[in-house]
Amino acid sequence: MSGAGPPMAGGEAAVASSLPLPSAKTYGLYTDENGIKRLYPINFDHRKELKKLNHSVLANFLDLLEILIRCPDSSKRIEKIDDIKLLFIHMHHLINEFRPHQAREALRVTMELQKRNRLEIADRFELHLEKVMETVNGALSALSSREEFDSKLLVPTEVAPRPADDPEQPPTDRLTELDALMCHVMDTS
Repeated sequence: MSGAGPPMAGGEAAVASSLPLPSAKTYGLYTDENGIKRLYPINFDHRKELKKLNHSVLANFLDLLEILIRCPDSSKRIEKIDDIKLLFIHMHHLINEFRPHQAREALRVTMELQKRNRLEIADRFELHLEKVMETVNGALSALSSREEFDSKLLVPTEVAPRPADDPEQPPTDRLTELDALMCHVMDTS
């Protein structure tokens, strides 16, 4: 049932219903074993059979109206109501057989939308990353081309090699390193 439902902005079919699907046990309730007469062949086209059942419901409803006009207390009235009930049972059964296909199609559409959104986000991220890199490179080139900046504000950036973690020696305190760095900045100013 691809393409069922109103089209969305992206041209995809809208998900027909957000209600949970009936369990698979209910699909086989309306069979010959349960005493309900089968009205369609074993191998059939669902659309054609649903159209036939729809026309049969309409014809039986018109027959029921005729019976109610001519003889409302007739036993034929109850027979026609039972016939209409049987037709609706079969229509519901055929519609429920479409539920797994509908769920699969809804999942496919949802996954395609998620994929498209993630690709758009990745593209926007790449654009922002390029702009940030250009800004950083521009700032670095402006700093390197400037010759009269204050050397007192420069902070040493050498990275001291850290010894491997020795279980007998306590780890270096990060605050001590930052304190030493701040003392160096204050001493040079």
